[in-house]
Amino acid sequence: MKEVMINTEYIKLDQLLKYANIVGSGGEAKILIKEGSVTVNGKVVYQRGKKIRKGDVIVVGDINIKVISEK
Repeated sequence: MKEVMINTEYIKLDQLLKYANIVGSGGEAKILIKEGSVTVNGKVVYQRGKKIRKGDVIVVGDINIKVISEK
């Protein structure tokens, strides 16, 4: 599982996918999310602006990401 550290209260889902180098652009993130290819804590999410917080687990295909915080 890949861990991604954020130093804010939350990060939006599309921004997280770019930050974690899962996609190369916001457009790619939009497509993945719209297709239903992204889950957050086991649920398919269709909102690009979904707030992702510390402890959330995001799955894209065979990539698992856990959000951690330095706080």
